[in-house]
Amino acid sequence: MSRITALALTVIFRRLAMLIIALCLTIAASFLFATVVQADGFDWLDVVRIALMAIAAFWLAWGGCIALFGILFPPEAPPRGPSLPEGRTAILLPIYNEATAPVFARLEAIMRSVDQLRARDRFDFHVLSDTTKLDVAAREQAAYHRLLTKRGAGGRLFYRRREKNIGRKAGNIADFLTTSGGAYDYMLVLDADSLMDGDTILEMVRRLEADPRLGLLQSLPRIIGLNTLFGRLLQFATSLYGPYFARGLASVQGREGAFWGHNALIRTRAFAASCGMAPLTGTPPFGGHILSHDTVEAALLARDGWTVRLDPDLTGSYEEAPANMVDYAKRDRRWCQGNLQHSRIMAAPRLRFWSRISILQGIFAYLASPIWLVFLLTSLAAPLVASPPVYFDGRSLFPVFPHPETATALALLFGLVALLILPKLLLTIRVLLSGEARGFGGARGVAIGFLLETLLTSILAPIHMMFHCRSVFQVVIGADSGWPTADRDDGSLPLTAALSATWWMVLTGVAAIAFSHEYVPELFYWLLPVALPLVAAPLLVWLTASVWLGRLTRRLGLFTVPTDTCPVPVADDMRQALEEMAVA
Repeated sequence: MSRITALALTVIFRRLAMLIIALCLTIAASFLFATVVQADGFDWLDVVRIALMAIAAFWLAWGGCIALFGILFPPEAPPRGPSLPEGRTAILLPIYNEATAPVFARLEAIMRSVDQLRARDRFDFHVLSDTTKLDVAAREQAAYHRLLTKRGAGGRLFYRRREKNIGRKAGNIADFLTTSGGAYDYMLVLDADSLMDGDTILEMVRRLEADPRLGLLQSLPRIIGLNTLFGRLLQFATSLYGPYFARGLASVQGREGAFWGHNALIRTRAFAASCGMAPLTGTPPFGGHILSHDTVEAALLARDGWTVRLDPDLTGSYEEAPANMVDYAKRDRRWCQGNLQHSRIMAAPRLRFWSRISILQGIFAYLASPIWLVFLLTSLAAPLVASPPVYFDGRSLFPVFPHPETATALALLFGLVALLILPKLLLTIRVLLSGEARGFGGARGVAIGFLLETLLTSILAPIHMMFHCRSVFQVVIGADSGWPTADRDDGSLPLTAALSATWWMVLTGVAAIAFSHEYVPELFYWLLPVALPLVAAPLLVWLTASVWLGRLTRRLGLFTVPTDTCPVPVADDMRQALEEMAVA
C-alpha cells in the first residue's frame, strides 16, 4: 500500500469518526430537549425548537471534535527539499489604502530576515497596490523608493499600482500572474498586516519542492501586536487553543486543506492553471466578484488534483487582528458576505467532498448565530402558544399532572455548557502537561487565563451573536459590504462610538427582559445571561477596547502569550524600521 493511499484511508477513518461522534452527541442533546419540551404538551413550535437545537448542537459537537482530534493526532513530519531551493519565489504584498508606514516597516522586516538566508537571491518582493486615494498612493511610492535605496534592492523589490481594482485582492493577484507570474515557481501571498521570518519562508519552499503535487501550503499565523483588553484576550485564546484546533483541522483535511488568503506559499503554475474565477451572475452581495476567494481557490486546486495542506508547525508566521469588537464586527461583516456568497458555489462541478464540507463550515460559521437567536425567540414564544394542560384524559377518575423534567433540563444545560467549555479545558490541560505553559506565564498564568478567558468570552458571546445576526440579515436583504479599508490604529474606542455601534442591542436586551418578566416569568432568570450583556453592550465594548486595561493585564501577568516572553526578531525589526521612518 502506497503512503498516499494509507494517508487517504486514515483521513477517511478520522472523518467518519468525527461524524459519528458529532451525530451521537447531537442525537443525545435532541432527545433530552425533546423530553423537556413535551412535558407540557407537544405542538408545531416544539418541532421547530428541536430542529434548531439539533443544528446548533451538531455545530458545537463538530467544533469539539476538531479540538479533540488536535490532541489525539499530532501532525507528521513532512518531507523537505534541499536547503538551497531551486525555484524562485515572489513575495507578494497586496495593499489597499493602508497606513503606509506600518506596511513598509513590515515589508522591510521581512526583507531583513530573508536577506540573512544563504538563498536570499531566490526571493523577490512585489508590492501590489490597489490604492484608490492619490495622497496614499504618493506616500506608498515615496516609501517604496526609500526602501529600495536603503536595502539596495534594485532588481528584487518592485512596486506597481492598478488604477482599476477589478476583482479586489483576487484580481490583484491575477494581474500579477498575468504580467510577472511566469518568472517565478512559487509565490508567497501576504496581507498588509502580515509578518513572516525568513527561516519559515525558506522551510515552506523546501516543503513545496519536496512534493511536486503540493499546490498550496498554509502556515499558522499567530496574532501579535494588540494592546487592548479585547486584543490581548484574542491573542491569548488563539495562542493557547489555536495550534490544537489547527492540528485537528489538518488531521481530517488530508489533501483538501485550508487557504486563509495570506501567509501561504503557492505553486504559481498550479494556481494560474486552476484558480481563475469569473464573477458570479447577478449583483452583490450574492453575485459579482467572489469576496472570500481563498476558500474557493483551495477547492479549485484540490479539484485539479493539487494538494492543499495546512502545516500547523510553521509558526514563524504572524498577523495582526482587529483590536476591538466594533472593528472585529466590521471585518466579520465582509467575511460573512463572502461566506454566504459561497452558497452559490456549493454545487459547482467536480469539487472534492471535503472542499464542499469546508465551504459549508464557512457558511455555518455565520448562520449559527441566527439559529441560536431564533431558538431563543421560539423558546420565549413557546409557553404562549402551548396548549393548556389536560388533567382529565377520560381514562382515569383521577387528574394526571404534567411530569416535571427539571433533572433532564439541567442535564441538557450542563451538556451544552460542556460542549462549549470542555474542548478548551482539554486543550488547557494538554498545554499544562506538555510543558508549553512556560510561554503563557507558567501553570498559574494558564489556569487563571483559561478561567478569565472563558468568563469574558461567555459574557461577550451575546454581543458577537447579535453582530453576526445583523451581518446575515444585511446580506439576505441585499446590502453589499463593499471593500472597507482595515483600521489598524491602537484599537481604543470612545464611549460614544461604542454606544453608536450597539444601541440597538441595548433596546433588544431591555425588550427581552421586559417581555420575559411580563409574559414568560418561568424563563426570566434563564434569559438574563444573554440579555444582560446586551443591555451593557456599550460599556463592555468600550472597556474591552481600553489600551490601559490591556496594559494592566500585561503588568499583572494575565493573558500572557509566548511572544510576550520570547522576543520575535522580525517583529523587533518591524518596530525599529517604524521608528526610523518616524525620525526620517
